[in-house]
Amino acid sequence: MTTVTWYGHSCIEIESGGYSILVDPFLKDNPVAPIKPEQAHADFILVSHGHSDHVGDTVEIAKRLDALVICNFELANWLSNQGVRTHPQHIGGGYHHPFGYLKLTQALHGSALPDGGYGGNPAGFLLFTADGKKIYLAGDTGLFGDMSLIGEEGIDLAALPIGDNFTMGPLDALKAVKLIHPQIVLPIHYNTWDLISQDVNAWKKQVEKETPTKVAILKPGEKINLS
Repeated sequence: MTTVTWYGHSCIEIESGGYSILVDPFLKDNPVAPIKPEQAHADFILVSHGHSDHVGDTVEIAKRLDALVICNFELANWLSNQGVRTHPQHIGGGYHHPFGYLKLTQALHGSALPDGGYGGNPAGFLLFTADGKKIYLAGDTGLFGDMSLIGEEGIDLAALPIGDNFTMGPLDALKAVKLIHPQIVLPIHYNTWDLISQDVNAWKKQVEKETPTKVAILKPGEKINLS
């Protein structure tokens, strides 16, 4: 069984095949996160890009748990220099990890590192779990037409940003759902701060009116099972 827990903003934990995969672990400075970095569990950590609200507490958590961090090549080098175990990948490339096959996808965004350094290209993640689930983690991105190619894989769950200003807003995220056709969509990257505040219930109503996709609205710390 695969479960997905949302910790607010873009931080997600996927539990599948006996492994814990933590995504964009922004917890300490996340005003809506229900846990602190010292409470996090992870065998693997995925980092979509270099911004501080996504790299977050990666170094602290990875060192404490000896977790393997998977991210783009440039970000992996930066993390390796801080004593973190990494596995570098790049956009379009996939690899068979113990928890499943993971492919990096494009994302339309930036990726400057917290210290101002070059963080490579931002990315999303396409995960094929050992139990046959297909999960698309869009990361911070604007809308792009090739989301339809991702949708051709037959996506069980897509995690899409809806906050606007820095990423897709509700209208573009609705267009993304229509391109991807996921069974379930999990809205992320909203309501962390006033600048990205959105009426998620109104978005759910619109998505479910115009598409067959179901919207999973989670409170930070809640999870869903992908059966």
